[in-house]
Amino acid sequence: MLRSICSRLNGLGVCVITVVTRVWPLLLGILLIMLGNGMHFTLIGLRGGIEGFSALELAIVTSCYYVGFLSGARYTPKLIRRVGHVRVFAALGSFMSAGLISFPLLSDPWLWSLLRVLIGFCMSGIYVTAESWLNDASTNETRGKVLSAYMIAQTLGIIGAQGLLTLGDAATSVLFIGASILVSISFAPILLSASTQAPSIEMARPMGLRELLSSSPLSTVGIFLLGTVYATQAGMGAVFGTQVGLSTAQIALFVAMLFAGSVVLQYPIGWLSDHIDRRKIIIGASLLGAVSCLLGWLTGGVYWLLMTAAFFGGGVTTPLYSLFLAYTNDSLSTEDMPAASGGLVFTFGLGAIAGPPLAGWAMQFFGPFAIWPVLSATFLLIALYALNRMAQRAVVSVDDSEHYLGVVPTASPVAVEAAGVWAAEHAEAEREVDAEDEQ
Repeated sequence: MLRSICSRLNGLGVCVITVVTRVWPLLLGILLIMLGNGMHFTLIGLRGGIEGFSALELAIVTSCYYVGFLSGARYTPKLIRRVGHVRVFAALGSFMSAGLISFPLLSDPWLWSLLRVLIGFCMSGIYVTAESWLNDASTNETRGKVLSAYMIAQTLGIIGAQGLLTLGDAATSVLFIGASILVSISFAPILLSASTQAPSIEMARPMGLRELLSSSPLSTVGIFLLGTVYATQAGMGAVFGTQVGLSTAQIALFVAMLFAGSVVLQYPIGWLSDHIDRRKIIIGASLLGAVSCLLGWLTGGVYWLLMTAAFFGGGVTTPLYSLFLAYTNDSLSTEDMPAASGGLVFTFGLGAIAGPPLAGWAMQFFGPFAIWPVLSATFLLIALYALNRMAQRAVVSVDDSEHYLGVVPTASPVAVEAAGVWAAEHAEAEREVDAEDEQ
């Protein structure tokens, strides 16, 4: 039966089961890491509330993660070239595990901020090493499926982590220890895999902000604003839940809904973007996010309405990230895509640093529900700017656009570059097939 299934899939390209089998150690390791990291993101809000930290203090703690994240994306390739892929992966995992277990030992927001810089650096470096290994293990035919499996593993890890939070008490060290254990064992599948090799790391120099704005103003501005939204949702969602009096189980479900929506909405939004002007899809998704967050503000604390707001408000964030990347690639040559991708990842990171303090300030002075109008206004700004750009630049023909491939915002430039090149090659191959059919 397996042979029959693989035979049919090979008619389309390659057997998915075979592809996953080749990279399962890394996928398992990433799943375990995301379980630990996903727990820690929500735990910061839960434990921070118990420690009496203010919303603004926790917002600064959140931003520090992305400071470390950007630093890790820049310096990890140098480390890999010096000591190798597997050693860097193991070392960063060890430092991250130590950082996670240190949180309950410290009760100062500034020390937490330093720990978050460390963890952000480690996570970014882990992504770089993991994605370079995946890219090296893939071929042109399998790269799309491998990247999709990798993105699914990341998202499922974050969602699954929320369920683990209900197994302990955030006031104790148990959950932090659990997150640390998950990270500690996550690199075991890599180190124990005889087939693991250390690939070389080659990343293009990120395109400068001025050149990015010239090439694709919509994507540059949009992805910066989206960075503020994503970091606020991921980092301040648990803070909001704590401050409005939700239980641990309710907060865990609330945060899970922020990411679960993207699993459901990613495919339909991606399919539409391959058939309709992408700017229209960007406007529609942004407006859905704005309305959903406005609903969150007007709920009055009704729990099921909060869950609905989280599902759609969080659900459009990841697809919008992929849309901006795909829209940028539509107007660039294949040679320029890697540099543009690196520049957009950096721009997103800058937005992620800036977003939480703004939301934290609003929550500090206007109450926890102020997070919703901040998010809604940001989504609305994205929609309005996309509408403005539609009046200034002609539409790219659907036949000339690149394929959409879902990329999560936490991906490093390695995965983003690989996804862009795959999309361009896949679209070009389809155009050649269509040209042959017409002849």
